Amino acid sequence: MKLQQLRYIVEIDRQGLNVSEAAESLYTSQPGISKQVKLLEDELGIAIFERSGKRFTGVTEPGKVVLRIAERILSEAENLKRASAEFATGATGRLVLAATHTQARYALPVVVRDFISKHPDVKLEMHQGSPTQIAEWVVTGEADIGIATEALDQYPQLVTLPVRQWSHCVIAPEGHPITRSQPLALAELAKWPLITYDTAFTGRSRINHAFERLGAAPNIALTALDADVIKTYVSLGLGLGIISALAFDPQRDSGLVAVDASHLFESNTTRLAIRRGSYLRRYDYAMIELFAPHLTRRVVEMALSGGGAEYQL
Repeated sequence: MKLQQLRYIVEIDRQGLNVSEAAESLYTSQPGISKQVKLLEDELGIAIFERSGKRFTGVTEPGKVVLRIAERILSEAENLKRASAEFATGATGRLVLAATHTQARYALPVVVRDFISKHPDVKLEMHQGSPTQIAEWVVTGEADIGIATEALDQYPQLVTLPVRQWSHCVIAPEGHPITRSQPLALAELAKWPLITYDTAFTGRSRINHAFERLGAAPNIALTALDADVIKTYVSLGLGLGIISALAFDPQRDSGLVAVDASHLFESNTTRLAIRRGSYLRRYDYAMIELFAPHLTRRVVEMALSGGGAEYQL
């Protein structure tokens, strides 16, 4: 039995049983993967995958058990590499941080600056994506730490910890009638074309739920993946924007006015995710605590070990 064989079966499962896509992902050949899977099945004495001709069509019951064990073995093998590298090289290494645009643009710059200052020998990489992409990157080990509002707590392979709560605000051009609505009413907001986040991003589900409770359909004129794009189109007079309050700066966003909407939409929780069972290096803990001071090494270790309830804000 070889680790590479375990990587092959896990990747086939991740790619929806598509061997050619698994081969492409692992930079190898489809016949080579198929041969190694068959050798592993022969050694174990079981069929891992159900077949129709040469195609894999499902995972057998014993195959499901094998896949769970294989994932644990591969995770521990990666932990061995990370632990040995930490002791061998000290404070050098590579840290991959995955975050949504809102987090990368508005919440992380000072944190990244301070981290680089304190850990100059660590190569820091930032990946931006949707919450689902971020979760999957952390699950597969392509990212060490993930930060988002949506999706992360839907993956059992991840340990998620709350970072902070935030609310939405409504942005409008200066002089717009909506800026005189105090407090802002959802029924009034429903009269105007709206520009807000794509359905998978930054608390959009909270916005949808608020209008559903009102029994009104919001006039969504345009959706975008980040607040900067939303603000640009609001400036052009295409509609009112609904964005994270974190993303509005009165000095930077001249010509726009923000109206508090915390009473209209439920608050949102930014979460930090790490892969369950992963080995965290000293600089991983340092990054986490810089971003969320309440998430000390002790708190994170307890969460990873499964001891104690999730930290509550």
